[in-house]
Amino acid sequence: MNTRTLLITGAGSGLGRGLSLCLAQQGHTILATDLHLEAAQETAAQIETTGGSAHAHALDVTSEKSIQCFLSELGDIKIDVLVNNAGLQHVAAIEEFSIEKWDLLMSVLLRGTFLMTRAVLPAMRAQGFGRVIHIGSIHSLIASPYKSAYTAAKHALIGFSKTLALETGDADITSNTICPAYLRTPLVEAQIKDQARTRGLSEDEVIDRVMLAPMPKKAFITFEEVAAAIEYLISPLARNVTGQTITMDGGWTAQ
Repeated sequence: MNTRTLLITGAGSGLGRGLSLCLAQQGHTILATDLHLEAAQETAAQIETTGGSAHAHALDVTSEKSIQCFLSELGDIKIDVLVNNAGLQHVAAIEEFSIEKWDLLMSVLLRGTFLMTRAVLPAMRAQGFGRVIHIGSIHSLIASPYKSAYTAAKHALIGFSKTLALETGDADITSNTICPAYLRTPLVEAQIKDQARTRGLSEDEVIDRVMLAPMPKKAFITFEEVAAAIEYLISPLARNVTGQTITMDGGWTAQ
């Protein structure tokens, strides 16, 4: 079994925490990072309670200074895999979408991905191995009303990943994007409330008629399913899988 050191951004809650716990159970060492150190520490503590290996760090992916401080803290620890997961959501009609919220989403989802990737690439080249995995979304492929910034950023993420794949074709480094449909995370729970407000529906109606209705499978995606895709992408058998989009949408985009 090839165990690796995985840096996961936004690991203090939701999908980031779920992935950290799942991948630690497979023997990987997790560098759990989050804007809020306490949240990252809680994730690391949960991993260690089950016998896994984890280190918690505060990290603002939008700040070059924060990223450099984080890398300095690591010392001799090598990053084998970067999982660009940090994200947030804002639901509003375009006419009501504040510039501040637009800029914040773009900063975290795009600038953060770019800065983190650029920061770890030199060391990955030097060690002769690297895997960069971007957590996209069904909204990397389709659009939904009231999610203009998120949809635009997640679409752009695929383009960035493909460019990175081409630029790292000369090394054992790959770049891929995983695009899941809805997971039952705190972020999605907040979206359910926001969608209910903006659409004039009940929360149960949002789940059934908005979130799960386009999915033939009618089921939320799980942390374990996304973690399994990551396991494959970091395995030796996936060395030629790069610049790809792995869609986990219950058949949504097959229609």
